[in-house]
Amino acid sequence: MRDLTPLEARVLAVLVEKQATVPDTYPLSLNALLAGCNQKTARDPVMEAREPELTATIDELKLLSLLVEVSGARVLRYEHNMGRVLALPSAAVALLAVLMLRGPQTSAELRQNCERLHRFADISSVEGFLEELAAKAPPRVVRLARAPGTREPRWAHLLCGPVDDAAASLAATGSLDQARGDEPSVGELAALRAELARQGADLQRLQGLVARLARELGLEMD
Repeated sequence: MRDLTPLEARVLAVLVEKQATVPDTYPLSLNALLAGCNQKTARDPVMEAREPELTATIDELKLLSLLVEVSGARVLRYEHNMGRVLALPSAAVALLAVLMLRGPQTSAELRQNCERLHRFADISSVEGFLEELAAKAPPRVVRLARAPGTREPRWAHLLCGPVDDAAASLAATGSLDQARGDEPSVGELAALRAELARQGADLQRLQGLVARLARELGLEMD
């Protein structure tokens, strides 16, 4: 199978997700699939796909047999065929879907984020499925090097081709900084101290100027 485009991966992952989370509306209509692809939460990166490109993506996935079109009561609907085409159990499909939806993650993060798709007994069971996916030919996932400031290695899917480990580490560092909130870095603290010192000096100069003007005008300062 060829490498998928980011939108193709997103479409498949959304279908896997919605099959588990909203089974009453699965298979998905085109509008529901588009909304899932452009969802703002639980997505990394956030996309802004349009209907024409989504339709073209659906056609490509149908050619790969990864997506199946079914007839609904009023509109066409779509379901994924990942497990059968890739010869994977549902647990592995869930892990791939979450990786395609949210980007590289640690085993603990994957266990938590997969909760609604597949419940893993513990982190070791997650790692067991990840190791199996990594050992496939071709491999479906890869363990990334630990990013600076992190304790655990993260995993990334390979359905869209090789992963730039350096770029993934940089993204992880950015995510870590965001998770820490607005905590300033050492450089930012030094800049803040310098700014406070400058403002203090300006204040002293202004106080001296006001005192001098008061003396010249014969005014008494409290």
